[in-house]
Amino acid sequence: MKILHTSDWHLGRSLYGRKRYDESLAFLDWLADLIESEGVDALLVAGDIFDTSTPSNRAQELYYRFLCRVSASCCRQIVVIAGNHDSPSFLNAPKELLRAINVYVVGSISENPEAEVITLSDPANIVQAIACAVPYLRDRDIRTVEAGETVADKNIKLMKGVQKHYAEVCEVAEKRQAEYGDIPIIGMGHLFTTGGKTVDGDGVRELYVGSLAHVGEDIFPACIDYLALGHLHVPQKVGKSEHFRYCGSPIPMGYGEAAQEKSVVLVEFDGRTPQVNEHPIPCFQILERISGGIDKISARIDELKSESSNAWLEIEYTGEELVGNLQELMDEAIADTEMEIRKINNRRVIERIINQSDKAETLDDLDVNDVFTRCLDSHEVAEDERPELIRSYQEIIQSLQEEDLNE
Repeated sequence: MKILHTSDWHLGRSLYGRKRYDESLAFLDWLADLIESEGVDALLVAGDIFDTSTPSNRAQELYYRFLCRVSASCCRQIVVIAGNHDSPSFLNAPKELLRAINVYVVGSISENPEAEVITLSDPANIVQAIACAVPYLRDRDIRTVEAGETVADKNIKLMKGVQKHYAEVCEVAEKRQAEYGDIPIIGMGHLFTTGGKTVDGDGVRELYVGSLAHVGEDIFPACIDYLALGHLHVPQKVGKSEHFRYCGSPIPMGYGEAAQEKSVVLVEFDGRTPQVNEHPIPCFQILERISGGIDKISARIDELKSESSNAWLEIEYTGEELVGNLQELMDEAIADTEMEIRKINNRRVIERIINQSDKAETLDDLDVNDVFTRCLDSHEVAEDERPELIRSYQEIIQSLQEEDLNE
């Protein structure tokens, strides 16, 4: 059996206000073509299908259009789990309808772990593999809150909760394996493992507030022959395990990922032994960060113009002279081209403002934790009083992030 592992599509995502539907459409069309050319039997999508829990009509159209196309191809099953960006109830709403075209959606955990165990068959309807489709495990799904518990207590509960849930689901899978024969068990998940690599600006959130240690590879049951993970946008192995993988996001989430080679993972089983190969994804939209003085920036823009580039640019001016009309100069430089300037950082203007004010931040430069820190500073809260306030604030933020607006 040949499976394809992908995740973190983030349909509907914006980059400095610019929607990225065209890139997403190009990726999904490319992915459908790859599935057909490689003769993929099953597609696994490991969470974060959408960028928000309330996706736009256009984002939904891309999703359902893709599912319809692939379900009519050689790909006999599609398994979709929710990520931390997804709404469990939104993904689950059409699951019974989607099952008619062999699309299996697991938006949230249930009391019965059998709901997360899916059999994968070949064209002759002979079961070839078993998928443990574990969605993003929300804090409230795996941990009960008790008065007076410490951060360490919370961490222990979180790790035990994740481990217990995978053990229960895999126990069901092993029973089915005994029924169908010595076939592979494929795990799925959307979480942050110990040692995972991230990139600045990729939008990857800490999943559990106060968690000092991420999930270790040893919490996954030994019966898993391949583990298809989502959440981290950098393609990577989990620890030293060749068969535990993050495939990464298909398009760069920001300029920090611009030079990164994106990929999906093709897995072919010889018995229960997986043959794992990363398949590179083409770049559908060039992102380029240009930094330097006016001459250097202009020279690079001229090079891109000579290449008829359609790059989206992030420009950082670091020259010595103060240039007050930088935006106008850059707009003129790319006039009559297909390039777009998504952001300009004028270091000299910022430094001038810093000399007039202690703070140069705008809300665009701060995350929710930075804003709260500024609030504590402005109210002159003592250092020894801050840790508990910060923990309480982070728990509120996490509950807001996990709130399912579609329920």
